[in-house]
Amino acid sequence: MAIKADSLEELYASLVPQKFTAGWNKPTPSLYPAPYKTYAPSHWRYRDGRAALERAGRLIDTKLAERRNLIMANPAASNSYNTSATLVAAYQMLLPGEHARSHRHTPNALRLIVESDAGAYTTVNGERIAMLPGDVVLTPAWMWHGHGNTGQLPGYWIDFLDVPLVHALEPMFFEEHPQGFEHDAPASDSSPLRFTSTWIEGQLGRAQSDPAGRFGRQVTLDTPSLKTIRLHMHAHAAGTWTAPYQTTANNVYAVVSGRGTTAIDGTTVNWEPGDVFVAPVWRPHTHRFETDAVLFRVTDEPVMDALGFLREAT
Repeated sequence: MAIKADSLEELYASLVPQKFTAGWNKPTPSLYPAPYKTYAPSHWRYRDGRAALERAGRLIDTKLAERRNLIMANPAASNSYNTSATLVAAYQMLLPGEHARSHRHTPNALRLIVESDAGAYTTVNGERIAMLPGDVVLTPAWMWHGHGNTGQLPGYWIDFLDVPLVHALEPMFFEEHPQGFEHDAPASDSSPLRFTSTWIEGQLGRAQSDPAGRFGRQVTLDTPSLKTIRLHMHAHAAGTWTAPYQTTANNVYAVVSGRGTTAIDGTTVNWEPGDVFVAPVWRPHTHRFETDAVLFRVTDEPVMDALGFLREAT
């Protein structure tokens, strides 16, 4: 088809029905010298999430909700779901006697347990895995998983998933378990999908301090089943602070114990146990500790590393 245009405006108009755009006339550049800071430093308080879930427990049950959870949506423009560009976090609660039906999906998932008694558990691929405070439990991609609570207390935990990454790449699949819930799953006392709080505390007690001063005493959890997410635990002493850390990886932090303050690219976050905060791509951040503290860091480092995009400021 011949294009007849005697001016740039006529040329631009003639390109539209052909599904072209003029590369030299983009409203915003497609290449730029440093990452856009699209996602904002943000903070979610556990005390607020817990209160909202307690109320939700009186208004909606697991028969009506796939999961009774509160999504931590970043206040970035036009976003209503993602915590960062690749990760989403949520508070979840399960009441005594309840079961959250089993399903499986493409995204990887994991959870940090905040409150529970010995009756809270997750079933993963036919095994029953206990969920006690401070534990980290994995549900890797396409593994069946559901939650149960035979205890006396509600179970509260923080979910982390790579759903935003799967949304962006589009290979999303989801399937409900044909039995609804795996009630007869045998208990597993030594699952590789569970890192107990006791094991984590022991590892942190033997860990050496990060020589660069960014992470305190750091332990990286061995999670080969999670291809897109890396998990770190950091222990810090009262009165200390970390060196600034600026990276192309997204970092979502959860407070296991202690209190402190984190400065994220000009935003100050005062945190306490159970809180969650996010340092998105290329947002420099540093922590100060009022008390001894342990932080749990969930990051998309494996994705950035595999693609050759992982970079830190020096």
